[in-house]
Amino acid sequence: MPAEKRVKYILVTGGVISGVGKGIITSSLGVLLKNNGYKGKLMKLIKFHFQVTAIKIDPYLNIDAGTFSPYEHGEVFVLDDGGDVDLDLGNFEQFLDIRLTRDYNITTGKMFKHVMEKKRRGDYCGKTVQMIPRYFDGTSEQPDVCIIELRGTNGKIEGMTYLSAFERFQRPTLKNHLMNVHVSLILHPNATGEPKTKPMQNSVRHLRAAGVVPDLLICRAREKLDPHLREKISRFGMMDLEQVVGVHDVSNIYKVPLLLQDRRVLEAIKHRLCLTEVCEDLKKDLYVKIADTYASVNKAFGIIVPGGFDIRGVEGMIKAAEYCRKNNVPYLGVCLGMQVAAVEFARNVLGIKGANSTEFNSELYEDQLIVIDMPEHNVEENGLGGTMRLGRRSTVFLTDYCILHRLYGAHTVEERHRHRYEVNPRVVPQVARNGFLFVGMDYPYFVGAQFHPEYLSHPLTPSPLFFGLLLVATGLLTSYFSGSRSPALQVVAEERSPLDGFQKSSSSTSGDLVGEMLDKLKINGNATPGTQRIASFH
Repeated sequence: MPAEKRVKYILVTGGVISGVGKGIITSSLGVLLKNNGYKGKLMKLIKFHFQVTAIKIDPYLNIDAGTFSPYEHGEVFVLDDGGDVDLDLGNFEQFLDIRLTRDYNITTGKMFKHVMEKKRRGDYCGKTVQMIPRYFDGTSEQPDVCIIELRGTNGKIEGMTYLSAFERFQRPTLKNHLMNVHVSLILHPNATGEPKTKPMQNSVRHLRAAGVVPDLLICRAREKLDPHLREKISRFGMMDLEQVVGVHDVSNIYKVPLLLQDRRVLEAIKHRLCLTEVCEDLKKDLYVKIADTYASVNKAFGIIVPGGFDIRGVEGMIKAAEYCRKNNVPYLGVCLGMQVAAVEFARNVLGIKGANSTEFNSELYEDQLIVIDMPEHNVEENGLGGTMRLGRRSTVFLTDYCILHRLYGAHTVEERHRHRYEVNPRVVPQVARNGFLFVGMDYPYFVGAQFHPEYLSHPLTPSPLFFGLLLVATGLLTSYFSGSRSPALQVVAEERSPLDGFQKSSSSTSGDLVGEMLDKLKINGNATPGTQRIASFH
């Protein structure tokens, strides 16, 4: 690798246990660099560039995370291009406010597949295909700055080939091109009553044995790191005191970048990688600090029923939807949450006994089929992998007269999907004429969306669905629509319907509006490629 390319890498590794917080640390390092004006590129063959980006390496043999159990690997995150990836890429997007693709998630399965395809094409000209030389020759473009998170704990056999690849940076000409940030855990057994650092010391020793020298040691712990313990870690870990950084548990993960900034981590990165100073005009404040910004949120009362799979807890979700509908409690149903609201409405308003989803009951009568399989869900031919509706799709509002249209401020919006089931198009006219509208128009806020708004929701630019729920639950929706944009306002009683000002003209009736939307569904309905509808109902 030529030195003149001046490639700068930050490799984030973990020790002692998995789930120690490497993804949050990786995202936080990116926030520090981005907000201080440093720019980076993607390591794969992607045309567009971002200020700062991050890559996740998963050493397992799976191609992607699509069929992972959330109990074993955590929640799966979906990208614009439909890539099923590790949740850490969601943290990368939400911390850095960027859009990623599936190429940002490297897995051993992808790498083996890529190498074997090249070998079968004869690209290696009959040479022996070896792990390290061939494993990491997949890209010709190089980044200026790239943060890479290596999943798992050091010492596991799955990650050894990746650590061996980074060992080359110990050469003198490349020494200033790689910084290792090692995240490890300080154990605090109840039986001893004191913290234990030996497992952390061993993880550092294993990392050095693999050929990677830690430049920064992030010490994860429940409480703030005691100065004497920090000195002990520095002494036995053969590191300077400034290289040992304590990161204790905090109430909100978005506080971690502020914590690292207070620990002068950015200065350590600039020194280790010999980064040049950037113009002060390019630097940004990490967050706008307003003490009472979220005061009213503590008084909010709204219910979110999130997405999920399998029958566990579904009847309880249906009861929650019924409670919100009957008691005018703000409700947001996401994916499965929208589907259970439709089932509840069919059971208790339309009087359809046994109404359900084919996901939970495969022996339903035709009139009971409220939620059904989508065409993509063809398990008999394709198995479970790749049978979901995945990625970014357009959502078209069928009417301007609803809260969400005003919150989004657009007639067509783009959101990410991840589901195998949808509300049966055949029941839409029946439920719509009884008040379950696609799109609805009335208060209170009782909203369901088949897409996943959390995939594109960021701390400083929240999804309109979540933002609207909080506005209604705190009594601030009217104030927001009237032009007062501060979420720190005190809770006030609503003096009028939040839809005042954009009700339909007196010459049109509610029935006309429902008929108009149903006509649009017939014209631009489920058969239209690449479009979805958003449902809001009362």
